[in-house]
Amino acid sequence: MMFKVGLSVFISLIIFAPMGLGKTIPIDSIYLLLIIREMLIGVLLGFLVYLFFTVVQAAGSFMDMQIGISMASIIDPLTGASTPLIGNLKYMIAVLLFLSFDGHHYLIRAIIDSYKWVPIDNALFSHIYDGQISDFLLKSLSRMFYLSFQLAAPIVAALFLADLGLGLLTRVAPQFNVFVIGAPLKMILGFVLLVIIFPELISQFQHLFGTIFDQLEKMLQIMSGPTQTTPK
Repeated sequence: MMFKVGLSVFISLIIFAPMGLGKTIPIDSIYLLLIIREMLIGVLLGFLVYLFFTVVQAAGSFMDMQIGISMASIIDPLTGASTPLIGNLKYMIAVLLFLSFDGHHYLIRAIIDSYKWVPIDNALFSHIYDGQISDFLLKSLSRMFYLSFQLAAPIVAALFLADLGLGLLTRVAPQFNVFVIGAPLKMILGFVLLVIIFPELISQFQHLFGTIFDQLEKMLQIMSGPTQTTPK
């Protein structure tokens, strides 16, 4: 928690140094609304980015359920909730790839440019009241589930076919105990498929990071209003 607070202060100083020194804002009741507005913008942008990072954990939970290791979950230190093994592994790989692709630089740049794209006024409250931001977040949530199914589709589809084959085996040869054979078979097949698809994670996460920044740009366009346009 101390590290997160220190990082927030450091990023605030990075943003304030080039943009905030030459501007004066009178301290009045509108000033308090501007503080609340900045907090809302930060929460909305952070929630949107975190929403798409949970794509990896959701896809991992789908895989864990199919492989049969969904009970072996671990505690996530960030949220305090239990997370799936494969989802946590993919989440750590996604964070490392995000840093290796300089995604944190683009994210800080997007925060700095948000002061150019979104005017310093209280029009954000009207956009929230109109329901534009909530509609966009609902659409982003549905897209998050779509990307989760897309990431988990190879393993989920392959293990579904394995379940279908075990069901046919039970009908053909009832003497086979499908519960004894099926669990280790699905685990072995799931881990083999994970090893096969691991090299493709780079391209999948590149597409995911591109989606994150596209959604950030759309969110800033909604915040800026119909008259503002975001520079490319």
